[in-house]
Amino acid sequence: MSSYHLTHLAQLEHEAIFVMREVAAQFERPALLFSGGKDSIVMVRLAQKAFAPARLPFPLLHVDTGHNFPETIAFRDHLVESLGCRLIVRRVEDSIRVGRAQEEKGPNPSRNALQTVTLLDAIEEFRFDACLGGARRDEEKARAKERFFSHRDEFGQWDPKNQRPELWNLFNGRKHPGEHFRVFPLSNWTEMDVWQYIAQEQLEIPSIYFSHRRRAVRRQGVLLADTPFITLLEGEAFEELTVRFRTVGDATCTGAVESTASTLEEIIQEVASARVTERGARADDRRSETAMEDRKKAGYF
Repeated sequence: MSSYHLTHLAQLEHEAIFVMREVAAQFERPALLFSGGKDSIVMVRLAQKAFAPARLPFPLLHVDTGHNFPETIAFRDHLVESLGCRLIVRRVEDSIRVGRAQEEKGPNPSRNALQTVTLLDAIEEFRFDACLGGARRDEEKARAKERFFSHRDEFGQWDPKNQRPELWNLFNGRKHPGEHFRVFPLSNWTEMDVWQYIAQEQLEIPSIYFSHRRRAVRRQGVLLADTPFITLLEGEAFEELTVRFRTVGDATCTGAVESTASTLEEIIQEVASARVTERGARADDRRSETAMEDRKKAGYF
């Protein structure tokens, strides 16, 4: 069937599957970065379709900050068990313990940026030459600069001015020893596409994506959930709210949004009318105008 007759979701699915198969063809030791969030869940489904009836030809790699939402970790383990795939977990806590990373200080410390050290160490440990990620260009302006095949130098760093052209769906995976690639099959997807695909495929997702009651504190325009990792500042107080999460990450910087959307259909309607991007609730992106780009240049996802 020609692409002219395909729905937009089918076209995006075919494109992502093509990219994944290119990774399997061009690289010897790829891995799929998996957080338990909606984008990585979609990535796993696409990988299943790309390589069926065989099992996934690469492991799932989770960089665990130790500051996770319990619902996400429980879902991660459930999915891995149901698929029978290999999961590799590397912990930021271990990087801190051996002196590879240093815990942040101050009123709002986070381990989010420290994931970079743990990720790069894992890439070196397992000699991964390509890491598949669920990042999308619509998420943030630094993400919009990414290619499908994002070259990283021998230090794991990203140079947005030194990326390969990608014409006619030709992807150049050539690299020198010690270099690797981050590959983003969902580059052309939007948040709406992801939710529509989840609904179409009837995918299971962590419960925190749906509306629920939770204690949270309002801090600099972000609703941070009541967890053992959040310390109240002077004048702050937790309040009981009806919220859900549009994105899932480190609990110290991933904000909730007030919402009553309790079904996929209601989430899709809510996203359609949203005027703030999903990363608008991420405190780590608010540290500076170039926060994401600075992290990516250092080797972040």
